[in-house]
Amino acid sequence: MLRRILLGLILAGAVGAGIFWWLTIPAVVAPASLAAYTPNLANGVTTFNAGGCSSCHAVPNQPDRLKLGGGLAMPSPFGTPGKPMTGGYTVGVVARLCVSAEFRAFATNAHRPIADYLRALARDLNARTPGPGVGVIGMCFTGGFALAAAVDDAVIAPVLSQPSVPMPLGATRRRDPGLSEAELATVVARTTDANLCVLGLRFSEDNVAGRARFDTLRARLGDAFEVIELDSSPGNIGGFKKSAHSVLTAEVRDIPGNQALAARDRVVAFLRERLVPAS
Repeated sequence: MLRRILLGLILAGAVGAGIFWWLTIPAVVAPASLAAYTPNLANGVTTFNAGGCSSCHAVPNQPDRLKLGGGLAMPSPFGTPGKPMTGGYTVGVVARLCVSAEFRAFATNAHRPIADYLRALARDLNARTPGPGVGVIGMCFTGGFALAAAVDDAVIAPVLSQPSVPMPLGATRRRDPGLSEAELATVVARTTDANLCVLGLRFSEDNVAGRARFDTLRARLGDAFEVIELDSSPGNIGGFKKSAHSVLTAEVRDIPGNQALAARDRVVAFLRERLVPAS
């Protein structure tokens, strides 16, 4: 009997991982259909300074904090950085994430051990940088981790882009905010005591990062929760597919009027407002 239960759980996890991978496949766009790309270096400089990137990536023991090199080693829980994202490789990585105790991908009202690591990392970065605190951007699987990191006072600019954990299987998981009640209560208290603000982003028809989760966060965080919801319903003016998911990456086009690009610009502005000391 126990063997059957274990086999059933493994099969359910594999099926869930396959469905998750299928739902989050970014749209494939022919290169010829895209406008010529013109880099905006000013945005890069703003993000670099607002995010405190120099604390990890500047050449050690020299005064020019814009001179990059070296950096701090930080293990990736998502496989091998830079490896081509084939279907089989993606399913394998997602399957491991689904069963890892570090992430508790299906648990509700859950404390996730990865949040403890992120909070420790935030404290370390904050101690070594001159700004008032640090920002955390979570996307998709890691979206809710940014909010859990904001339990610590060092995190003053959490950004949740299409937060997808716990996996949206059942109404309870779809409503779950992605962290424990104790952690959420601490974040809510910080919105009053420390003027903490949270930025959240999603596509309107995205069932992986569903509306129910954002409704929960709106109810708890109130005006401290700024939401950017891009229209992905049929016939939307942005031309987004109903399956659109990745607000800040796969759907961004460097062309005037692209709503995902505008959303990314708002993230940069949010980080600057919260992290860059007033001159």
